Amino acid sequence: MTRLQINEVAPRDGLQIEAAFVPTADKIRLIDALSATGLARIEATSFTSPKAIPQLKDAEEVVRGIQRRKAVGITVLVPNLRGCERALACGVDELNLVMSSSDSHGLANLRMTPSQSLERFAAILEVTAGSGVFVNASLSTAFGCPFEGDVPQARVMELIGELVDIGVDGITLCDTTGMANPAQVGRLCEAALIGWPGTPFTLHFHNTRGMGLANALSAWQAGITRFDASLGGLGGCPYAPGATGNVCTEDLVHMFEQMGVNTGVDLDALLAVSAALPALVGHDTPGQVVKAGKADRRYSMQNVT
Repeated sequence: MTRLQINEVAPRDGLQIEAAFVPTADKIRLIDALSATGLARIEATSFTSPKAIPQLKDAEEVVRGIQRRKAVGITVLVPNLRGCERALACGVDELNLVMSSSDSHGLANLRMTPSQSLERFAAILEVTAGSGVFVNASLSTAFGCPFEGDVPQARVMELIGELVDIGVDGITLCDTTGMANPAQVGRLCEAALIGWPGTPFTLHFHNTRGMGLANALSAWQAGITRFDASLGGLGGCPYAPGATGNVCTEDLVHMFEQMGVNTGVDLDALLAVSAALPALVGHDTPGQVVKAGKADRRYSMQNVT
């Protein structure tokens, strides 16, 4: 059975909306601890304007300070050419470009329509050509827009085709708003894999309505083997009203490992990192397995009456 690739996004997607700034040294320790757990990729930060996301104003320091492991790809989000240049100067392995599937969310989140985002992506791809850096494009609101409602599957397929045509290496389909359901996920994933069998697709789910794991299972059953997830379930899009955190990494790994699906992740080591997360961010986190323990945990009957 094909090993899954789990991409940890908490250092970027999780920490970017935290009220308090997490010190640079603490970010570096978190990423170093995560990289020792067997994760395939870690989204370390975002090379965006410090004024826009002050929590990630230390992007260069973080990427240059972390311990690099050959088996762990370091991904960063870049919003524009300037961000791309900064990221390339730090020697990252992958760039993540983000656009919306709907006009309304694109204007709210990025101040751009999908067509304008595609133009910006094309310019970035010209700069990265020949660099050896993997360029991934994330399609936000691929399963629904908080302003427009349904985003037709045909529209998502059209955007995937345009992304492939301009030369992106991989595509992430994002349930930014937590509106997806397993049946919808299965249909979209099957269509994408049939339409572009040579393109690596990643699925990015939020747990806003409690369906994150169910949607991940549906995507896997459709043939997806790459997933974004966030330690402790941290995260949430500030431009998606009502959206909560991403699907929790340790809960996702636990589900698949209990099913006999190889994630390549040392779950015990991952749970140890997650257990320290509340002290780092200053509040409880929504992850379940770190609280309840793995399903094979056994209790003493000594105090049972």
